Amino acid sequence: QVQLVESGGGLVQPGGSLRLSCAASGSIFSIYRMGWYRQAPGKTRELVAAITTGGSTNYADSVIGRFTISRVNNAKNTVYLQMNSLKPEDTAVYYCYAGLSATTGSWGQGTQVTVSS
Repeated sequence: QVQLVESGGGLVQPGGSLRLSCAASGSIFSIYRMGWYRQAPGKTRELVAAITTGGSTNYADSVIGRFTISRVNNAKNTVYLQMNSLKPEDTAVYYCYAGLSATTGSWGQGTQVTVSS
């Protein structure tokens, strides 16, 4: 089992930046992919960005050029999401996800990001 704890959410003005952190503990050796998802009110949860243990990344089209996902020293247990040029439509609860297999994984509790003036 893997436990995930997110931090770094908050309120920011349009055009501002935030960095989200996700720390994993437990059976981290089984993690092959980590990612960030978000869910806005009334909408389905969507993938924002993901990174594999090999370092490959992928992003939602809406955040390309603005968000960057990274890991600490290629470690499996900490991943960041640097969010720049934030827009009101980025407002959502952001969830960290750790993929343990193609069909199973663990979710964090979520952290609120609000972009508003």
